[in-house]
Amino acid sequence: MSAAVKSYAAVDLGASSGRVMVGRVGPDRLELTEAHRFPNRPVRLPEALRWDVLGLYAGVLDGLRAAGQVDSVGIDSWAVDYGLLDEDGALLGNPVHYRDSRTEGVAEKVWATLPAEELYAATGLQYAPFNTLYQMTAARASAQLAQAHRLLLMPDLLTYWLTGEQGTELTNASTTQLIDPRTRDWAHGVAERLGIDLGLFAPLRRPGDPAGVLRDAVLEETGLAGPVPVTTVGSHDTASAVAAVPASGERFAYICTGTWSLAGLELDAPVLTEESREANFTNELGLDGTVRYLRNIMGLWLLQECVRAWDGTDLGALLLEASKVPALRSVVDAGDAAFLAPGRMPERIAEACRDSGQPVPGSPAEVTRCILDSLALAHRLAVLDAQRLAGHPVDVVHVVGGGTRNALLCQLTADACGLPVVAGPTEAAALGNVLVQARAHELVGDLAGMRELLVRTQPLTRYEPRGGTERWRAAQARLARY
Repeated sequence: MSAAVKSYAAVDLGASSGRVMVGRVGPDRLELTEAHRFPNRPVRLPEALRWDVLGLYAGVLDGLRAAGQVDSVGIDSWAVDYGLLDEDGALLGNPVHYRDSRTEGVAEKVWATLPAEELYAATGLQYAPFNTLYQMTAARASAQLAQAHRLLLMPDLLTYWLTGEQGTELTNASTTQLIDPRTRDWAHGVAERLGIDLGLFAPLRRPGDPAGVLRDAVLEETGLAGPVPVTTVGSHDTASAVAAVPASGERFAYICTGTWSLAGLELDAPVLTEESREANFTNELGLDGTVRYLRNIMGLWLLQECVRAWDGTDLGALLLEASKVPALRSVVDAGDAAFLAPGRMPERIAEACRDSGQPVPGSPAEVTRCILDSLALAHRLAVLDAQRLAGHPVDVVHVVGGGTRNALLCQLTADACGLPVVAGPTEAAALGNVLVQARAHELVGDLAGMRELLVRTQPLTRYEPRGGTERWRAAQARLARY
């Protein structure tokens, strides 16, 4: 291997699976291969729905062994969830899953002390019932929180086990609702008013900061030769995915698709207006002083849950049949918290259509078309609202992540937005992870340079909008009536 090419292990943990990817980076070279994939299965215990974080860590170790010798390791994952450590650094139980019901009604209790308008003006974070702030409030009387000496967000917890060093990565910390997006530091006033001890958090780290080296025991278990540094990346997977948007200039919107759809803009400063709060937009932090101004949409979770219910369904055949179903016959609100919990998804979508006076989809193909039309409609609304609220017009929509494999969804999104869609890369979070590591080793330049390398090396597909947007406006108006 040329000395100009280095290898990086990107640990990329999603809500249903984890994987260790190996990125090889050099001049005009950016290649990604999968070393190991492992399931991420939540476990419902009598007291809570929890993550099997020990199984995840074992999967990470297996993945590093399969990856072979690398120049650095970086970890990204989903946001908001955390593990608690005691004074000796031992884990106090498996982390609670963000889909657990413990946060029901908690937001209203928080707002009684700190009104929602003030909370948004201070943190810029959209309302979601599972935000870390609400999780910590729900756990206030728990024995585990009372014993806790340290709180580590999920990628920081795994980094700690790999290196023995503790830190709190900033892009992920910005999802806790305890960060001020203007100062890019803790919102001390919010924490004080709500009785949250910020001393539980380890010092903040930024993407590109060193996070330690693999412990000797980890080297022995993985067969790697030390020292192997661990590099802080955009540890919120969306931050890594946005870093891997192959855009040029500033006039673009992005949609990070997967279990969730995160649709919005990359800005230089947060939008903290009351109108922005009412539109449920969030201001999360990205690389190099950027703000990820976006709306969370339920995403392909809706389809994933339906496919799970239709055990044995071939997804490719299902999408082909869905493409033949008349467009926009029925749509649902893809951001509705009613779809957050697992189970009975086809029935719940049918019920939502019935309750809104629309035709009820019956076959799997009809339900699938309803879901994809609804997601495209939600993408349209998010892109339009973001431009209006931020005063930031766009000429193109970049779709990255797993949804790029769904050509029907990409085309429907182009149609709904009335803008060209550029789809790719599919493995955006892992590529963003790798590129931040490579930048820390001075193999690539700034964010623009990272994106130029993506354009030169990654396959991209362009979808042009078909027809006008009138029917999408009509569907949006129809849905708004209910």
